[in-house]
Amino acid sequence: MDRRSIEHLLRQVAAGQVSAEEALHQLQALPFEDLGFARIDHHRALRKGYPETIFCQGKTTSQILAIAQGLAASGSLVLATRLSPETAQALVQQFPRAEYDELARAALIRPENDLVEEQGLVVVTSAGTADLPVAREAMITARAMGARVEGIFDVGVAGIHRLLAYSEKLRSARVVVVVAGMEGALASVVGGLVDSPVIAVPTSVGYGASFNGLSALLTMLNSCASGVVVVNIDNGFGAGYAAALINNRTRTPEE
Repeated sequence: MDRRSIEHLLRQVAAGQVSAEEALHQLQALPFEDLGFARIDHHRALRKGYPETIFCQGKTTSQILAIAQGLAASGSLVLATRLSPETAQALVQQFPRAEYDELARAALIRPENDLVEEQGLVVVTSAGTADLPVAREAMITARAMGARVEGIFDVGVAGIHRLLAYSEKLRSARVVVVVAGMEGALASVVGGLVDSPVIAVPTSVGYGASFNGLSALLTMLNSCASGVVVVNIDNGFGAGYAAALINNRTRTPEE
């Protein structure tokens, strides 16, 4: 339950459309719901503006479905990341309106009658096609939080002309997310082209000396381009979340 839904509920109580008892029933799950194996943080949307996300790795299918049901029942948007194919199938069966992205291993369940008003622009770039799963996770996360998102893929430094062809699009973004493995040089290049924040995501893609993403991580941390910040290896969710927070707080004069 987020700020908007609680304000609506309180107005209904004030107008006599909802009884105090019914309002209390709807609010009784705050601040959290104890499922025994998990405590759903229903208060998070009030504190942070966005509900808890289900990180599915290490959880059983029944646990994930129970958490998703608890979030959905409170009127919250549900985002589940790092889903296995089997759990994703079970989730879609239980929630027919779920939007599942197989490549990103993520599913999004919007509340009924939810009106999505995308704003601003977050551009997510990937150095190679192999970086797409992490890039897609970032895109889904940012879009779930209300950001308008566009992707530019397979524009790594081995063919830098591919990136330069999208210079205008990159400069129009409020935030750019750069996803790259191997040596991770793309983040520095993009950081030297734009005046917006650049969120770099190292991926575990690469040959042996890339050390499962450590090489890209260190390159990005040592970037000489100003305005480049770095999240953890393969953390598309963290990058998309941060990008949406920046995007949603930025307003143009027309807005």
